[in-house]
Amino acid sequence: MRIILILTSVVLLFGCQKDVEIEEEAPRFPRLMEIPEGFPEIEHPEGNEFTYERWAFGKELFFDPVLSADSSISCASCHSPALGFSDDKEFSFGVEERIGTRNSSPLANLAYHPYFTREGGIPTLEMQVLVPIQEHNEFDFNIVLIAERLKQIPSYVEQAQKTYGREPDAFVITRSLSCFERSLISGNSRYDQYQFQYDNQALTVQERRGMDLFFSEKVNCSECHSGFNFTDYSFQNNGLYEMYADEGRYRLTGDEADKAVFKVPSLRNISVTAPYMHDGHMQSLEEVIEHYNSGGKLHPNRSDKLRPLLLTMQEKTDLVAFLHSLTDKTFISNPLFSE
Repeated sequence: MRIILILTSVVLLFGCQKDVEIEEEAPRFPRLMEIPEGFPEIEHPEGNEFTYERWAFGKELFFDPVLSADSSISCASCHSPALGFSDDKEFSFGVEERIGTRNSSPLANLAYHPYFTREGGIPTLEMQVLVPIQEHNEFDFNIVLIAERLKQIPSYVEQAQKTYGREPDAFVITRSLSCFERSLISGNSRYDQYQFQYDNQALTVQERRGMDLFFSEKVNCSECHSGFNFTDYSFQNNGLYEMYADEGRYRLTGDEADKAVFKVPSLRNISVTAPYMHDGHMQSLEEVIEHYNSGGKLHPNRSDKLRPLLLTMQEKTDLVAFLHSLTDKTFISNPLFSE
């Protein structure tokens, strides 16, 4: 009788456990301005040191269409948090649905970039803020007129005084927005967990094969996509076309050697930032790998780093798998960065 009671209790115990749902462990989102393992400290410019109030003000402006001429789009319209602060279109729409001229760049880890735009002609984030504001196909507005508009909004006047001790002028607008953008730190991908957090289970066998190939002499992707941010910030022509509609860095320098040359982008969160290239004409990572495997098209300024790679189908699949491991899910879903 006692044995029967014990067996009955065991059955009841395990029967009850079947109905209990095992909840997945909630992700730990990095704290605001938390520096990931393997990343250097961030330098903040004098006069725009980080404070939570400045960050919150900049975040509010980032999502507010008040910055565009017709109040129809915001910074977030072309830089969606869920897409690694990029867009899923070849060219984003500006005011009056004007089509942009280049694919929207992701904004992760801007704090570490030495210069901005694909020409590299803007030295600071504070100055970069002015570019989309005055571009005809983007906000098509004027920073002075934006300031006049913000002065009519009591909450913005109050925040400007609280954060920078002045009215919401050009200084306040550019500083607060760049303070927010400087906080967009992404360094918790599964690759980071494997490489810097010493989690040997973070990458699959296939992803590790792709990683070894990525850093190998055979493929040498890391010659340009190097360092913790997967870019050396150099300027290269990667053989997309024989003739380019976009003159690239030449627009800035006027140097023939800079025609159709563009800043090397970071590969972080690349699985969610399609379409790819400066004109967004590649829709998938498989297409990108095929391009580099071919060695690219002939162009006078094509990088001498390019050559046919002769990859097998398995190697191409492994490389794509590794690139997917560079996506930081806690970054693209972090409620701190949502509207």
